[in-house]
Amino acid sequence: MADEQEIMCKLESIKEIRNKTLQMEKIKARLKAEFEALESEERHLKEYKQEMDLLLQEKMAHVEELRLIHADINVMENTIKQSENDLNKLLESTRRLHDEYKPLKEHVDALRMTLGLQRLPDLCEEEEKLSLDYFEKQKAEWQTEPQEPPIPESLAAAAAAAQQLQVARKQDTRQTATFRQQPPPMKVSELGKSYGGSKASSRSPIEG
Repeated sequence: MADEQEIMCKLESIKEIRNKTLQMEKIKARLKAEFEALESEERHLKEYKQEMDLLLQEKMAHVEELRLIHADINVMENTIKQSENDLNKLLESTRRLHDEYKPLKEHVDALRMTLGLQRLPDLCEEEEKLSLDYFEKQKAEWQTEPQEPPIPESLAAAAAAAQQLQVARKQDTRQTATFRQQPPPMKVSELGKSYGGSKASSRSPIEG
């Protein structure tokens, strides 16, 4: 009779191990999906920041386009903030999944030990990127802000001179023809096209 009870207990344990293991696999699959989304958003964030660097370089090179570039910078800053918010949400979701996975694994390992089975490998042992420490380390890189380089004195003087010239032209509108209207601010999609045409002439003195 005692042997039958022991066998039944083992069968129940095996059944529970199977159910909990299936639940763990589902969580693991969700965790991998969340990480893929996290990696994808991280790549987008890097692209956004690279685009920000290009915009800042363009600001240094073209005094006449400062107003247009500032508008594009504002758009890109909002995009980066939104991307960082999305990353933070994904990180919180990942942390919750870790918190849900850990007690399940501990329980399954305890049950396996009662049956003389080895414990299951930890997430960090299976794949380093699934560990919570990896996400925390990446978060510090996501939150770094690009530093805007200081404006050279010669460029600042040129900007001031251009502003004074614009003021003088406004005062002389009665004696001159109507000035050409300034083009509207470029959209982000149009800005990328303009870079392709202006890199050879405007960026070569700086980047070369």
